[in-house]
Amino acid sequence: MKIYDSLAVAIPEVLLPVPEIDLKKWAVIACDQYTSEPEYWQKVEELVGDSPSTLHLIYPEVYLNAPDREIRIARIQSAMKDYLKRGLFRQLSGLIYVERETAHGWRKGLLLCLDLDRYDYNPRATSLIRATEGTILERIPPRVQIREGAALELPHVMILIDDPENLVIGPATDHKSELTQLYDFDLMFDSGRLRGFLVQKPEVENMIITGLQRLAEASYFQKKCGVPEGTSLMLFAVGDGNHSLATAKTIWEKAKARSSNPEELWVSPLRYALVEVVNLHDESLVFEPIHRVLFEVKNPATLETQLKEFFQGQVVFQPFSDFESLKAAVKARKENEQIAGLIGPDSFQMLRFLKPTHNLTVGSLQSFLDDFLKRKEASGLDYVHGDDSLLNLSGKSLNNFGFYLPAMDKNQLFPTVILDGALPRKTFSMGEAWEKRFYLEARKLID
Repeated sequence: MKIYDSLAVAIPEVLLPVPEIDLKKWAVIACDQYTSEPEYWQKVEELVGDSPSTLHLIYPEVYLNAPDREIRIARIQSAMKDYLKRGLFRQLSGLIYVERETAHGWRKGLLLCLDLDRYDYNPRATSLIRATEGTILERIPPRVQIREGAALELPHVMILIDDPENLVIGPATDHKSELTQLYDFDLMFDSGRLRGFLVQKPEVENMIITGLQRLAEASYFQKKCGVPEGTSLMLFAVGDGNHSLATAKTIWEKAKARSSNPEELWVSPLRYALVEVVNLHDESLVFEPIHRVLFEVKNPATLETQLKEFFQGQVVFQPFSDFESLKAAVKARKENEQIAGLIGPDSFQMLRFLKPTHNLTVGSLQSFLDDFLKRKEASGLDYVHGDDSLLNLSGKSLNNFGFYLPAMDKNQLFPTVILDGALPRKTFSMGEAWEKRFYLEARKLID
């Protein structure tokens, strides 16, 4: 594996399914999607059946608290070894240029490895690779249980670079006709099309690395992000899959603690994580809000009162006749206004925070929700993508309530994280749920 140490980047050895495998059944959505919609995953299971598929190699998080968790994990790890033994993979060395069709165009990315030694998910990190949102530490142990001892890694992590001149991914796009096409197919359930190309030309790889080196220049970074001289460089920001990357980091730290051979650590596959890098300025990359749903609110009639009490009366409510009107009002907010929507089974209200407790609407609302759950006023909270899921879950029960949140301006991301630290958890989503990364490629973790 070729390593560019100063950039925390390595050129991966990638496993792809052999040509005779049906890629439409092989590739499935990231495991952390549709976590309150088991019917989606049941549809996937029905479509895939016993066919070779990444479904058999990942743990959909909708089942994370299922009583058969141990059995599922053992079955996943066994399937990984079985797929390797049966020769269902072919191995390639090199960067992979990816094009993914979404509702907003073709999102472009590069598959590479990142050095977990240079990643820190703590809120005030100054590392080269940083989390953009708060990491929930209690979510890491069950994910460690799944990954630890696994023979393969399948990436759904998407990493952002702040590259307004398109210096990094641009060379692959410009020279696409010279690259070897690896796949081109439609994803299941009308989730767009996926194309992949092997960057086998050294001159294209060199242009990509030169682009990353430019982004890593201190003066260029400081001017681009508008930060003071001496500010620690952030080259990579986690866009999607922060808890998966934090899990990989945890396992790497455990491996370091066990090893007494520095040379072994340098080449250990556990030191790296396979990720897709995407340019923040890609026109097809749209930041969508992540909405909230409270389940089984104990006293629905008092929810409005409890909101007022928590914010000491500094929140006002405005009713709307339908969801579309509410949505339009939230989107039309002024620059510094903090506004959200509250959706009950038969009601639509707008919340206006008069004296916000955080810089972002999501932070102000989350402070209330955390307190609400701590007092056991609801059975649970989920983070959902898309209007349909929000409305569906909010209307499933008289005691379920949804919160519609505005989208974040993606151009604020790098400066905000650099200067203020990680954002409140689940602040933004890179597209709707169906636009998330599908599992396709793999990488060996154990020889």
